[in-house]
Amino acid sequence: MKEENNKVRLTTMSTKAGCAAKFGPGNLAKVMAHMNLQERKDDPNLIVGFGTCDDAGVYKIAPDYALIQTVDFFTPIVDDPYTFGAIAATNALSDVYAMGGTPLTALNICCFSTGLEPEVYAEILQGGLDKVTEAGAVVLGGHTVTDNEIKFGVSVTGYVHPDKVLTNGGARPGDVLILTKPIGTGVISTAFKNNIIGEAEMTESITSMSTLNKAASEAAQKIGVNACTDVTGFGLSGHSYEVAAASNVNLRINLSELPVMTGVLELIEKDCIPGGGYNNRNHYEKWVEFEGDVSETKKALVFDPQTSGGLLISVPKEKAEALVEELTKRKTLRSQIIGEVLPKAEGDKYITYYEGKAE
Repeated sequence: MKEENNKVRLTTMSTKAGCAAKFGPGNLAKVMAHMNLQERKDDPNLIVGFGTCDDAGVYKIAPDYALIQTVDFFTPIVDDPYTFGAIAATNALSDVYAMGGTPLTALNICCFSTGLEPEVYAEILQGGLDKVTEAGAVVLGGHTVTDNEIKFGVSVTGYVHPDKVLTNGGARPGDVLILTKPIGTGVISTAFKNNIIGEAEMTESITSMSTLNKAASEAAQKIGVNACTDVTGFGLSGHSYEVAAASNVNLRINLSELPVMTGVLELIEKDCIPGGGYNNRNHYEKWVEFEGDVSETKKALVFDPQTSGGLLISVPKEKAEALVEELTKRKTLRSQIIGEVLPKAEGDKYITYYEGKAE
């Protein structure tokens, strides 16, 4: 984090923070239901479109080269302008990594208020630029509009070999599920925004949100995995559902094995839950089963909207140990096995959460 800018608290300039500012999944589904959406399935070069709610689109432009395209932007999740820019860029770059790709170029998306000093916006842009550069990509420019609520993000173009694309629809029964970052950023950000915690308690979350998923993606590509997605605004349950639905399987997740940021469970018990968490639960809970005696605290946790979260990876069981070793060697944050993939019978839920050891 760069030296704190004491002139303004960016988080006070918006009603929601980070990926919790996403349009709710239920509301989005209602909008999409009114549209006449037709994927160009007749286009042989379209590898991944919007049909499976994947992290990015993939389009083949040569036999050995495909473009990955994605866009993401949101309101401030921290007060420091430089750190906000870095987190926003890290979050957008994650979509390319989730597809098994390499970032190539980026375009800034800037919604700026005229009420702040230009140095504040320069720091936001610098934070984003530095993260894009760390990823090995190039910022080509961008676009700005005036907005009372500050928003920043980037549109990223990456590349991947057409035969090596990772999608959320490849999970297979017998696979093991691995998560590469701890969860809880939505709860922590809400607590900070409401002055329940201070900057010191934000350190773990900031480190996680500003860590690229590059190493985790490279490890997954080296070992070979069946499916991958990143965990962001729709929470662990929302993005797990997208994997399960696209793969037509059941994901069985052990709540005792979930990596959780320090203090998050205690904050949830104090009703420190972001609005996006309630939106996620209202929409995704119908596809979720809580097996046994699961606390309301843990239930709220799995719907918590994440900003720049880790990768959720579905890997063949025989490769799971090697992948964990590779992730550890590459110094990812807290990669660990959290569950398994099971066949889904008709009428089954898509996600099953349980506490403790499997029977």
